[in-house]
Amino acid sequence: MLFKTISASVYGIDAYPVEVEVDVGTAYMKDFNVVGLPDNAVKESRERIKSALRNCGFEFPYGQGVTINLAPADLRKEGSGFDLPMALGVVGCQGQFFGKAVDQMMFLGELSLDGSVRPVRGALSAAIAAREKGLKAVAVPETNAREAAVVDGIKVFALKSLPQAVDLVNSPESFQTVHVDAGKVLSEAAQYPVDMRDVHGQQAAKRALEVACAGGHNILFIGRRQNHAGETNPDDSAADVPRRSHRNHADSQRGGHAGELPRIGGHAAFSFAAPYHQ
Repeated sequence: MLFKTISASVYGIDAYPVEVEVDVGTAYMKDFNVVGLPDNAVKESRERIKSALRNCGFEFPYGQGVTINLAPADLRKEGSGFDLPMALGVVGCQGQFFGKAVDQMMFLGELSLDGSVRPVRGALSAAIAAREKGLKAVAVPETNAREAAVVDGIKVFALKSLPQAVDLVNSPESFQTVHVDAGKVLSEAAQYPVDMRDVHGQQAAKRALEVACAGGHNILFIGRRQNHAGETNPDDSAADVPRRSHRNHADSQRGGHAGELPRIGGHAAFSFAAPYHQ
């Protein structure tokens, strides 16, 4: 029997959709093969999937051959985020979804041996890829949910375990989507303890900082740092750095989330650094 789910693979800061095709064959095969240019983390998912299914009360088709193809087959697949969609494909081959289609939802998540879903890298990029593909929803680990919910135009579901993912497929109406007020997040992140308005005088220095901030240029101040009242502090210019739009913020955060485990927050203004050398 053949069953298909949808996932995504992160390449740089972008992600591209991957169709996970699971086929359970005849008894004489007795193998579990993953094809489609998987890396070692994807290949090792075989053992995680077997244990997770067994410990969650689902049957693994022992004595039968399981072949999983990650399409497109000519692009390399990296990471452990394919665990969940592959496990759901095995469950689907055994008729656990009662004819429910999963072609409008993207799944992403690493499985632990007890069936719980662990966070993965690139959830934000995957959510953007799902929206561009025209999918209606994306299901990600609970830790990644707020990260993915920053993307407008797509529903985001938070998952804690494999059985919960199966329930989501069978009865999505019983689950609540995760919402993040991106405007509020940007507004809260764009608060600075210092501001140029606190500086009296120093018109030439302030003008130089304003030009640098407006044009995105570098600027070098020569001299010992002072904290006396009325003196110019380069930290004050951070408040003048232009604020990011929602799209700018998502693009910037996508680069960080693609390279590390999820973190909530981030600056609403463009990058600013003020190193001092005494």
